[in-house]
Amino acid sequence: MDFSLSDEQRMLDETVSRLVADRCNPEQRRALINERSTSPSPLWRTFAELGLLAMPFSEAVGGLGGDGIDMMLIMQSLGRGLVPEAYLDGLVIPGMLLARLGDDAQRDRWLIPLLEGQHQLALAWHEASSRYEINTPTTCATRSDNRWKLQGRKQVVLNAPNAAALLVTARLDDDVLGLFLVPSESEGLRRRDYATLDDQYASDIDIDFTLPASALLASGENLRTALDEALAMGRAALCAEAVGAMERACEQTLDYLKERQQFGTPLSRQQALQHRMVDMYLHLEQARSMAILAATSLTLPDEQRDYRVAAAKAYIGEAAQFVAEQAIQLHGGMGMTEECSVAHYAKRLILIDHALGDRDYHLDTVIARLDTAA
Repeated sequence: MDFSLSDEQRMLDETVSRLVADRCNPEQRRALINERSTSPSPLWRTFAELGLLAMPFSEAVGGLGGDGIDMMLIMQSLGRGLVPEAYLDGLVIPGMLLARLGDDAQRDRWLIPLLEGQHQLALAWHEASSRYEINTPTTCATRSDNRWKLQGRKQVVLNAPNAAALLVTARLDDDVLGLFLVPSESEGLRRRDYATLDDQYASDIDIDFTLPASALLASGENLRTALDEALAMGRAALCAEAVGAMERACEQTLDYLKERQQFGTPLSRQQALQHRMVDMYLHLEQARSMAILAATSLTLPDEQRDYRVAAAKAYIGEAAQFVAEQAIQLHGGMGMTEECSVAHYAKRLILIDHALGDRDYHLDTVIARLDTAA
């Protein structure tokens, strides 16, 4: 099978890699984190100018019609630079849902400015009792006259502090799943903002407000299909980001072993440490293959797509933890300090495993498919 990139894909890869290297070194990354605000950062506006925000979306909604490989290349570069911008949680996942489910007026109001870099969105779905199941919210929506009354609580809503609007999942009167478009300034929406372990912004949100009937984007089977597609894209993107972060963690660890000396000899001369570095690179290359599998499976039929993406996410979650732990151990005590870059890569790799389902969750999907096939 030919895994070579097209000329356009090589150009995309080089452009994003060069941009991340120039604009997101450790000092610049820390500045981006400390200077976050509700308005788009200069780096985000550069993403828009280069067409990176429009890349994942179809031409029918104003995008550039990129495929899974294009997304993989972008996310790998963002992972290598540990870029703190919410490309996945603020753009791709909520944008995909809005592009699929919104009407023309909603797309003009929310999607077009999103692709132009004027604002970001967020998907509010996770609840205390949901674990990783998006289809069973306890947040409820009751219809009265021509309005919806929403009540409930969402937790760990990534990018909510920076979002102009939220896409909120809720259970309708007839126990059907619904998705609502909620402007962030809506009265009755109360947020508690905080930073996650890997320097992302998130919120816990108390929901108690009334919305017009038009706020309901979709419900039932149409919504479930759209959610499955968006989450599959999100999981494949996380796999690619993990590969980029693992690459950089391996490189930094190898450089450290070459520089650090013990008894007048570089640590890289020790055979036991060489074996550990080989194991790290083996996990990295296997993870790269699984990320390619996920990226090339997004256009397959739903069941086959979900099986392959679940297998990739499960393996990469395991590989990411292995690389993160080995990188920390081989750096010694300094690997746990804020000043050591590899510590930040390790934190992100561990959190990627838990994002949109950890390895155990996805292994259950794989096992269920194998049992059915047997």
